[in-house]
Amino acid sequence: MILLDGKKTALAIRQKLKKEITQYQHKGHRAPGLAVILVGDDPASHIYVRNKEQACAEVGIVSRSYRLDSSTPQDELENLIKSLNDDPEIDGILLQLPLPAGFHTQRCLDLISPSKDVDGFHPDNVGRLALNLPGLRSCTPAGVMSLLKQYNLSVRGKKAVVIGCSNIVGKPLSLLLLNAEATVTVCHAATYDLKAEVIQGDFVFVAIGQPKFISADMIKEGAVVVDIGINRTENGIVGDCDFEALTSKVKAITPVPGGVGPMTIAQLLLNTVSAYKIQLGI
Repeated sequence: MILLDGKKTALAIRQKLKKEITQYQHKGHRAPGLAVILVGDDPASHIYVRNKEQACAEVGIVSRSYRLDSSTPQDELENLIKSLNDDPEIDGILLQLPLPAGFHTQRCLDLISPSKDVDGFHPDNVGRLALNLPGLRSCTPAGVMSLLKQYNLSVRGKKAVVIGCSNIVGKPLSLLLLNAEATVTVCHAATYDLKAEVIQGDFVFVAIGQPKFISADMIKEGAVVVDIGINRTENGIVGDCDFEALTSKVKAITPVPGGVGPMTIAQLLLNTVSAYKIQLGI
């Protein structure tokens, strides 16, 4: 059984990025810049943002934080995004989701310049993904694909089952898998017989936010399982899969934590540097 170590893989990506950024600076270029907007006081969002800011500092990306109260008017948030679009030292804009109740999330995401959309959520970037054209990709799905590539696990010609169809993970991941020539099934809350679909998967990707929901009898022998869920329970952080029950059955599996999570942040850094190179024409 192969343990898909996202922490180790992400570290290698960050080390490579740090060297790349240093080389650009030695050539006289400024450091890449990332603007992080956090609205409200959601504890989980604060933790995520702090981790992202720390990762930026480690590789040499300048992160500029904007922390807004949940009572901030919608138009004030929109004006901030517009000003960051026009800021020549900002290459990427990250709007931490979810926004507090009362904010129009999609309107804010639509305002972010596609070339600075390091989360890959803008309709232009989603459309480019659907057409398999170059563009900034959603961080978690792209991180998942990078992790599989690191372990030489090709989905080409394989049956891939995605459980969850969110705009952030499930939908873009299914498109990336299609682009990689997998045969893709997407399952969701209305799927009639979930087990019958999942057990066919050579690769199973789970992103539903339900602790240990996927049991061993739902996964076929020798499958590759990528657990994207992060659930805080009384017994600590667990994924959407019953990790202990699956390890003796699968070919490969991601741990939670230490699997997909670090890859998501690594992909954010990669996206920021990609946006930076486009902005500077290098």
